[in-house]
Order: sequence, then C-alpha cells, then structure tokens
Amino acid sequence: MTLPHLLPLLAFLLHLAGILAAMHALMNTRTPQGAFAWALGLSLLPYVTLVPYLYLGRSHFQGYVTLHRAHRKRLLQASERGEHASIPESCVRYSEMAQMVHGTFHSGQQLKLLVDGEAAFEAMFQAIARAERCILVQFFIFHDDTLGQRMQHALLERAAAGVRVFVLFDGIGSHALPRSYAQTLQQGGVTIYPFATRRRPNRFQLNFRNHRKILVIDGCVGFLGGLNVGDEYLGLKPPLAPWRDTHMQLAGPAVMDLQRSFAVDWHWVTGELPPMLPPAPAQGDALTLIAATGPADPQETCSLFFTVAINAARKRLWLTTPYFVPDQAVLSALRLAVMRGVDVRVLLPSRPDHFTVFLASTLHAHDALGAGIRIYRYQPGFMHQKVILIDDDTACISSMNLDNRSFRLNFEIGALNVDHAFAADVERMLLEDFGNSLEITREEYRRSSYVRRLAMHVARLFDPVL
Repeated sequence: MTLPHLLPLLAFLLHLAGILAAMHALMNTRTPQGAFAWALGLSLLPYVTLVPYLYLGRSHFQGYVTLHRAHRKRLLQASERGEHASIPESCVRYSEMAQMVHGTFHSGQQLKLLVDGEAAFEAMFQAIARAERCILVQFFIFHDDTLGQRMQHALLERAAAGVRVFVLFDGIGSHALPRSYAQTLQQGGVTIYPFATRRRPNRFQLNFRNHRKILVIDGCVGFLGGLNVGDEYLGLKPPLAPWRDTHMQLAGPAVMDLQRSFAVDWHWVTGELPPMLPPAPAQGDALTLIAATGPADPQETCSLFFTVAINAARKRLWLTTPYFVPDQAVLSALRLAVMRGVDVRVLLPSRPDHFTVFLASTLHAHDALGAGIRIYRYQPGFMHQKVILIDDDTACISSMNLDNRSFRLNFEIGALNVDHAFAADVERMLLEDFGNSLEITREEYRRSSYVRRLAMHVARLFDPVL
C-alpha cells in the first residue's frame, strides 16, 4: 500500500481506538465532569487526546485497591488502637472525618511547628542522628543535589551504626533521580524502593502518585508536611526562591498512625512489613488525627477532609495552598462558611511553578472573590505550604493541595491537631505570611488581557487532571 492509501486506514484505526478509550473513560473516570471531558475529546479529537489519556486517564490499579483495603483493615484490627475510641468533646465537630479515615484522635501529643525548610530539615537531621533502631523515610521527590546528598549521607551513617533504614520515593515525582543515588544507599545497607500502584513498571501511568512526606524515628518521633528532599525547598533555586513551606514534628501515640500509613505503602511495594515500634508515651496536651487519603479509598477522602474541616469553622478559616483548583463540594463549603460569618482567607503564590495550574487557580480565585472569600498572594517567593487554621484551636499541616490531583489522584497525608497552643503558633506564622502578601481584588482578572483571560478559561477545562 502506498502512503496515500494508508492514511485513511490509519485515521480510521485512530478514531476506533479513540472510541474504545472513550468507552473506557466513561466506565472508569471518577467524576462526571472528567468522564465527559475525556469521552468528548477521545471521540472527536483522538489525534490530540489519545496519548495524554494513556498517561493520565488510565485507572488500572484495581489490584492495588483490593490489596490496599484488605491490608489496611488487617493493620487496624491488629493494632491496639484499631478500635474507635470515643471522640473527645473538643473534636466532635470532626467526628465524620475520623470515621471516614478510620482514625482516632490521639491525646497527649507533643507538637512542634517547623515554619520553613531550614527549621524542618535541621530538626529532621537531628532526629535521624539520634536514631537507634529504625528510620522510616517517605518523600514524593528526592533530588541528587546538596540537600539530597546530605540526606543520603545521614541515612548511610545510621545504617552503618546498625539502624534499620527503609526509604520510599515516588517513581514519577523523583523521575530525575539517578539510579546511582538509590544504589549507593542500597550498598550502604539502606532498603530503598520506588512507589508505584502497579508492581510491574508502567511508563504510561502518571496518575495515582504517592505524594506523602513522612519521616519516623524509632517509632517515637514523626514528621510530615509539604517539604521534599531538594535544594529548592531550602530556597536555593531561583526564580522561585525563597521557597515558602511548612512541616511539623510530633511525638506521642499518633506516630503509630504514621507508621501504619508507611507500612501499607511498603507492603504493597515489597510484600513485607517494616518494623512497627511502639510510640512514645503521651506527654503533651494536643489531640491529633492522622488522615491518610488516596484514590484507593472507598470515599473521596481528601475532598471530604477539606469539606468537613471547612464546615467545622465558626469564626475563622485560613487556608494556604500552592494550587487553588477546588471542586464544587469544597467551593460550596467555602461559600457557606462566608455566609455564616466566618473569616475565610486563602493564601496563594504570586509566582507559578506550573503555568497551566496557575492560570486555572487565578480564575478560581476570581470566582471565590465574588463569594466573599479573601484571597492573598505571597510576594517574597513561591508559596508551597499546605496549612489550615480553624477558629482558635485547630490547625492542620499536610501534603494535601486544593486541587483534583490531591482530591482524587494522589496518596496524601495530614495531621489535624486540636490544641490552642499549636493553633496560636500557626496563627503567628500565618499573620507574618499575610503581612508579606498582597490582598487581591477582582481587578486582577479584569486588568488581564483578553488572551490571558481566555487562557485561564481554557486552563480550567483541565481541572480534572490538574
């Protein structure tokens, strides 16, 4: 066959493949909006949508879902704290959240706010240096740069001292990490694996990433938040520097839940369980709920996590997020909070790290302003922290972004803390952040050129995969 005769056949086969993929999207995409967008694009424009769907739209991880749920259930049943304890009175307004994530509000927590990368990594490296039995490490991104090499050396030093070290990193988030980085750790006695929801490598699967950031030392001290292992998180890489991010440290019974989250991910990757060490005795005053969310959950737990948190606010709700692409449930909850007199503020970056997401976020911010939500843009550098402050007693530090990727496609983790002292620390931190920000008005959108406004509306069409 000559090329002119082959072209119609190729076009027919491409459209047939597009129709088959559209049927798959209708059956497997989790939201009606996403299903409609994929089905329409695959049916009418398979030339431009088929390849992106192979990377972003496939959902072949049913085996993971089944094993994930079964193993998490076994861990909960085996744990002494697997049974639901009674909800303390100060936490009753979050009872649906605890039920949804099969979690418990642990009392007696000792909490420390780590306001930036320098404070967070200094605390983490000090804790690693004191490890005697076991270190659990999980980050979305590892870079082989100055900070990454410092982390590598710290883990190798403890492994050489006889400490058991277990490391998970996300295969896509850490796509730039050279193999030599993991090989060096392995040769030094560190057990390290990339996370993927399919045990066989699948270069076509970009969704269902493990976005969690967890560090646990000897079962007693835990860390979580928004930071990854890379120089940019210390503000050392322009043009986004200085990088604004937040982590937290906790000690007490809730550290067992961090270990449990790590163990579920580790078991899927390796078929084995890491050590589950008893946490430190309760010596603090805070109540903490660890919420591990992900696309394998029966409910859309991350979106519901935000909805419950927003609905609980009575006086104040301050949110910080690098990506403001709320779904309808979260946006409606924010609107209702404004209507009942809550001071609702959202802190966003003024610089983009992902331009399409930034455009969509700008349009959503414009719509939020119309609902009475106050929007601020952080000026000194890129703002990446994921923090929620509710009234005068509750603060959440997490890896969760306000976008569909965190809501439905990523594995995330957060700590919801009910404690006046910790909330006061978060309030002081955010007041300084707001002092370094500009409150925007609807003029931001109106002053934009027509082409830029059009780009915002086009970007919003991609909300289901942002």
